Amino acid sequence: MNGGRLHELSERFAALAPDLPDGAVKEAISILHGMIQELWRTSGAPGRGAATVVEPALEELRNLYRKAPKMEGPAVAPGLPVGTPAPDFALPNAQGELVRLGDFRGRPVVLVFYPLDWSPGCSQQLDLYQSEWAEFERRGAVLLGISVDSIYSHGAWAYVRGLTFPLLADFHPKGEVARRYQVWREADGFSERALFVVDPEGTIAYAHVSPFLHHVPDVQELLDALDRLTAARR
Repeated sequence: MNGGRLHELSERFAALAPDLPDGAVKEAISILHGMIQELWRTSGAPGRGAATVVEPALEELRNLYRKAPKMEGPAVAPGLPVGTPAPDFALPNAQGELVRLGDFRGRPVVLVFYPLDWSPGCSQQLDLYQSEWAEFERRGAVLLGISVDSIYSHGAWAYVRGLTFPLLADFHPKGEVARRYQVWREADGFSERALFVVDPEGTIAYAHVSPFLHHVPDVQELLDALDRLTAARR
């Protein structure tokens, strides 16, 4: 990246930063911004490699969720039941590209509704799915994460956690897709922690709403649901 481009991006960040609400997301993005600035400043220094600057800061950012406030509370929304046609949607991914549920017709799709980027339970949950990525691929499943965070938060969070599946921004109108799937928590301004498996024909074949926000669903139960779906189609 040349100096002019870096300066331009830094000015854009400075203009947007005051509009970010205080909290873990703002702190995380600010740390990432500082890492990039420091890397650019020191990358040309004799005897110092980029990894010397980046690795400690990146590790700090990666572990930020450990210091974030815990997310607790019982479920308040039931979620759409099995057998319901899955509402179609089009949401932007971290690159700003629209991703439509209908584009995956013919394949099973796992919709992962989670409350917020950077939060403790969500970091653990999506890390788990990334570690089991080969199992989802083996079953031919598409995995889509959905929360109310912006595409910028998604991009930074995915980079820090090493997430390779799409994170979609249900940002504006806020929570519209979560409302369609009946997993919206109006008092909190984010969704339940919920899973839906949509079959190749577009019908909900499996649904799970965590009984408590901090409860991370059993990944084996999710994989078993995908296996049952495959067996039923044979």
